Amino acid sequence: MRYDLSGMPRRERPPWEVECPCCGASLRIDRETGVVLSYQAKEAPRTVENLDAALDRLRAEEARRADLFEKKLAEQKAQQAALDRKFEELLRQARQKPELGPMKKDIDLD
Repeated sequence: MRYDLSGMPRRERPPWEVECPCCGASLRIDRETGVVLSYQAKEAPRTVENLDAALDRLRAEEARRADLFEKKLAEQKAQQAALDRKFEELLRQARQKPELGPMKKDIDLD
């Protein structure tokens, strides 16, 4: 014997309220379908209390970045100058001793 329960009112179950372990957001999830009914992000804490202090910090970071860029640029120029000097020295040596000629490859030695 089967009973037809379709006409009877179902007891409404409240949705689950869950906190996301990653971001701390509050989620309301339907028990039957598993669908997220609502999402409320956790309010981010204020990171800057004083705008003047934050502006000073940004200016200091900008100055540090500019100094670092200038330093790296000077290092790059010095490295390029050293490579140019090495090339000129090796070119001068090659012109002084033309009898050496270009080096032979291993395959040419057969």
